[in-house]
Amino acid sequence: MEGTEEEALVQCPVCLRELPGAHINSHLDQCLQAGEGEAEPGSSPPYKRPRLAATPLASRAEGELEEARPAATFAVFHRGRGGGQSPEAPGRRKGPGQEEAAVKPEDGGPAAAAGSGSALRGASLAQKLEGKPLAERLRPDTLGDYVGQERVLGAQTLLRSLLESHEIPSLILWGPPGCGKTTLAHIIANSSKKNGTRFVTLSATSAKTNDVRDVISQAQNEKRLFKRKTILFIDEIHRFNKSQQDTFLPHVECGTVTLIGATTENPSFQVNAALLSRCRVIVLEKLSVEAMEAILMRAVRSLGVQVLRQGDEHSSSATGSSRESSEFPVYIEEKALNTLAYLCDGDARTGLNGLQLAVQARLAVGKTTPLNITKGDSTDGILITEEHVKEGLQRSHILYDRAGEEHYNCISALHKSMRGSDENASLYWLARMLEGGEDPLYVARRLVRFASEDIGLADPLALTQAVAAYQGCHFIGMPECEVILAQCVVYFARAPKSIEVYRAYSNVKECLRMHTGPLPPVPLHLRNAPTRLMKNLGYGKGYKYNPMYKEPVEQDYLPEELKGTDFFKERKT
Repeated sequence: MEGTEEEALVQCPVCLRELPGAHINSHLDQCLQAGEGEAEPGSSPPYKRPRLAATPLASRAEGELEEARPAATFAVFHRGRGGGQSPEAPGRRKGPGQEEAAVKPEDGGPAAAAGSGSALRGASLAQKLEGKPLAERLRPDTLGDYVGQERVLGAQTLLRSLLESHEIPSLILWGPPGCGKTTLAHIIANSSKKNGTRFVTLSATSAKTNDVRDVISQAQNEKRLFKRKTILFIDEIHRFNKSQQDTFLPHVECGTVTLIGATTENPSFQVNAALLSRCRVIVLEKLSVEAMEAILMRAVRSLGVQVLRQGDEHSSSATGSSRESSEFPVYIEEKALNTLAYLCDGDARTGLNGLQLAVQARLAVGKTTPLNITKGDSTDGILITEEHVKEGLQRSHILYDRAGEEHYNCISALHKSMRGSDENASLYWLARMLEGGEDPLYVARRLVRFASEDIGLADPLALTQAVAAYQGCHFIGMPECEVILAQCVVYFARAPKSIEVYRAYSNVKECLRMHTGPLPPVPLHLRNAPTRLMKNLGYGKGYKYNPMYKEPVEQDYLPEELKGTDFFKERKT
């Protein structure tokens, strides 16, 4: 009977008392209502007795398990009160660092946070900067909070009307990094969930064709069984090859899924024409400086950082303090925000992450600066200046993609600037490419072409200059060869221009393309006759060797049917 009674005992996970199984539920309710360890004041949990006879090894293992169990069980019901510790059981040792670490004021626990309001504010700022990047943390959820892209998403625009009415077509969002493509998809996802539409996100950098097929299969089931729509968002859709993109075609066509793709590359080159015809391309521009300033100002307000206007004064000398940096308010110069808005080149992600890095760096250093926020009143605070922001950005703000559309845009701008004899613009576009990482030999090859196409016989030395520039770049490379290219570019911009040869050769190509029937044979008198048979056939017969004549030689060199053709005259199209 005694063994049966012991087996029926159940331990309370709150106060660790052992009670009959029939009473444990009511007892547990009382414990939870009264608080940890307060169900029966003054009582302490009895020492745990083994329920069944066991070997010494089994008893020792069970004892170790019981020693570890109270801490794990107690943490589930712990409410963060200083008096919430369970009483120490006789003969039981306390685990190292168990519970005390959570309540010691010097370890930053709740008691320390409650002791100082300024410390709490500093801790909250540090916590806001931890974990997710600031750009991800501040991503808006509604169209009302979306900043920028007024031309596409402004009031009364077609796309905004469709999004607000939850009628979302298949879209390709094309724009530079950080312009709001993923954010727009995030807003559509939140709106879709409220409307009962299923939203699935995949990244082309990691997803495979089987992943896409699984999503499409689930979308078919949802549509057939529940009449539920599915929106599939593919980030970096240009990373999918042509065959992978073909997977979407029939399902976008029949409406099984609504496809939203985001890409930084020109969809005309990177997306299948068949898929492109089934989607509407939305072109998102780089964010303006005003939009970037609004985004950064919102971020500063959310972090609780105060903006120091240009009229406010502060001392230029920073003093190192032994006190914790979180005890001081954090300020940022208005000029620093303006500079960051310019330097991030319309990339909101870069701007926000640069701001986050600058604030974190200043908090870590913990140096304070005397600030005169109001007249006659001085206070200490952590100041973030323009130099700190520039240091936190630590990147070239030149947006240039050697393999993308910007590559062709810049070389086209350079070519047209030299053709227009604008030496300043020519140098600017050259620097844009070289500072963005362009191969100097590519630029040099384009200059060789330009020398004959746009300068031609107006300055025959231009071709020599271009070839010499190519050889110089090949010999010494970057960065030394940049001045060689700059010299060549300025020479070409200042040189006289002539497209006589280029236009004449284009006329010849057009003549060949437009010719009908077999091409005319080479006249016999112009043919070479290295053998007796060829001479007997009339090859070279009647040819006049020009150097043997003092006067101009009257001789035809074009085929019979092209006699009198002048390719250097402007041809009518």
